[in-house]
Amino acid sequence: MSDLRHRIPEVSTSSTQSGELRAKEQDGDPELKHGILMQILRSLLLITWFNGCCVVIVITQFIGAPLYFVNKDYFYAYMSMTKQCFGILIITVTHWGAPTLVRVSGDESVKGQLHLTPDGRLKTNFTNRLVFIANHQVYTDWLYLWWITYTSRMHGHIYIILKESLKYIPLLGTGMMFYGFIFMARKWESDKPRLQHRLDKLKTRHSGPMSGPQSLDPMWLLIFPEGTNLSINTKRISDKYGEKTGIEPLKHMILPRSTGLFFCLQQLKGTVDCVYDCTIGYEGPPKGCYPDRYFTLRSTYGQGRPPKSVNMYWRRWAVEDIPLDDQRVFEEWLLERWREKDALLDQFFETGRFPTSLESSIDSAGTSGNQAIEASRGYIETTIQLRHWIEIGEIFAVLLFCALGFLYWGSS
Repeated sequence: MSDLRHRIPEVSTSSTQSGELRAKEQDGDPELKHGILMQILRSLLLITWFNGCCVVIVITQFIGAPLYFVNKDYFYAYMSMTKQCFGILIITVTHWGAPTLVRVSGDESVKGQLHLTPDGRLKTNFTNRLVFIANHQVYTDWLYLWWITYTSRMHGHIYIILKESLKYIPLLGTGMMFYGFIFMARKWESDKPRLQHRLDKLKTRHSGPMSGPQSLDPMWLLIFPEGTNLSINTKRISDKYGEKTGIEPLKHMILPRSTGLFFCLQQLKGTVDCVYDCTIGYEGPPKGCYPDRYFTLRSTYGQGRPPKSVNMYWRRWAVEDIPLDDQRVFEEWLLERWREKDALLDQFFETGRFPTSLESSIDSAGTSGNQAIEASRGYIETTIQLRHWIEIGEIFAVLLFCALGFLYWGSS
């Protein structure tokens, strides 16, 4: 890995190079797959389905809200069910509106945790309580990472740290507050107490329907240490900060921030054993261009231009092996991990693939033919889809049950 890092040239942040990047991105802009009328029709259909399901989910949440005053353990389990419904929703929207090829691989630390099922789907066996981090390339990163939680049947137990303004989005903001997501104002003085409050809840021991052997509820806490997605402007700001502090800029990412992640790991230590890291790379944009110029919600879903492929490389570390006694030491540890990720991305942009030499990290048990061949190459190639379409019924189950109840009592 260190050899890869040594091959990364320095990145200039001059206005000339920024102009060259813009020109390069325009020259490489992929052709539209649909005309304007089809784009409008696609957008209307997807928006109608998405917003309609969001309304159903939020109503379902309000129906169950009184459980908070009756039994909090059952309240959290109920809201986890509604969160699971939202995971199902975004998978269906992606499957229908933006079919996406995904390649997943990893190093020796995730050996035996990546599986290719006989019907060609990804199945992961990650632990039920973890913190997972990722580089933030585009706004849709969280959609693909939520799908990863689905492959471990943990899509009802994801918690995301978000910027505070997102909680004011109609419907979505209300739903995310019920989900227990953590909203940050990016001012540590005000963020620290609210983060402390949420983490205390996530490490509280329960005896409810979701509690595991240690009386701890399942939890996947997603953190983007960079704080924002990669773009020309955020890269320029990050590089200037690096120059000011003597940190060499990264080539394909912005510098990570350590404060929030350090605090979370300190607070959750003893209740979380592992930190998982995902390095995400998008196939399509020319080398040196930023994917946010291509893959927006509009282009991905409205115009039908999803990435040619979403590539993920997973690693894992034991929390006990991470330096959590000194923030400066932890900051250097995190920065070194980001340098490794930068080297991984450098290889990805050169070859179109993340490292695939550790075939042993992929489990192809029960596969045959082309599926076994793909697994033997060191990566799993699959698409984002549900296991069974009947799972869509979960979104409407509570409202349907209530409607049937009203009809029954009304006719009696």
